[in-house]
Amino acid sequence: MRRREFISLLGGAAAWPVAARAQEPAMPVIGFLSARSHADSAGLLVSFRKGLTEAGYVDGQNVQIEYRFAEGRYERLAGLAKELVGRQVVVIAAISGTPAALAAKAATTTIPIVFANGADPIASGLVTSLNRPGGNISGVTFLASETIPKRLEVLHELIPRAQVVGYLVNPVNPITEGEVKDTAAAARLRGLQLLVHSASAEGAIDEGFITFMQRRVDALIIGNDTFLSSRKEQIFTRAAQHAIPTIYYEREFAVAGGLLSYGTDFADSYRQAGDYVARILKGMKPADLPVQQPTKYELVINLKTAKALGLEVPPTLLARADEVIE
Repeated sequence: MRRREFISLLGGAAAWPVAARAQEPAMPVIGFLSARSHADSAGLLVSFRKGLTEAGYVDGQNVQIEYRFAEGRYERLAGLAKELVGRQVVVIAAISGTPAALAAKAATTTIPIVFANGADPIASGLVTSLNRPGGNISGVTFLASETIPKRLEVLHELIPRAQVVGYLVNPVNPITEGEVKDTAAAARLRGLQLLVHSASAEGAIDEGFITFMQRRVDALIIGNDTFLSSRKEQIFTRAAQHAIPTIYYEREFAVAGGLLSYGTDFADSYRQAGDYVARILKGMKPADLPVQQPTKYELVINLKTAKALGLEVPPTLLARADEVIE
């Protein structure tokens, strides 16, 4: 063999691995769209990835996740959803509430979408049926609105003398109007006066607490909303400063120092969403995946905060708690 031919042969052999790598299928990319901040989502992201891992998908090994966080600013969601569509992701996990899911749905009719939110997905226009969603979208609903009467019940048991209950909501959230009506109806049934204050900015939250103090509310409910969730420290700090007993919809509030929380097990819902994303990666269609509904609700009581407020938690309420923080 001539020297020139031998060198050419070696050069060709060296190129084989490169060519083989070029022919390897690209790693599928999942788009993750959230109205929350990254910091506020840390624990829930662990649950989402757990759902993927249980089905055989590990971020960075056989799948890649592109994250987009709106930091509590709903107006950013539409642009972030379009970014993920442009990134040509194979599925979008639009998790953290109805606004994120609606933004994803508006951005694409072809890329599969998995949502996880608290509102009725039929009333929100996300799906036409829970059993057979149709289209390119399915997911998990927290049915958070349905827990509002239970939250009022818990507050009444803790503070039986309560007559005026404050309600802090974000008017920008499309589910707020319906939730205010449902909460007002539940309050009337218990003979309670409901004082609603809208807040879509940090300053408005502080204004709300001033109003609640001036109107002498006996207790407070925090609405189901990602913006309010992202401001949990501000909210429970103001609640403590003004000594207003407050109940929340997410356990992280109580863990961080809030008095009470009652709602869906969010972590499990995020895990279910991760499982649905995995099923779609394996070839299933969203239209054939029924919308999952919550199977577990949790009551969390922060006894340290209760003592600071001078409240004695009834033994019957403590016995029903899924978690007591001391």
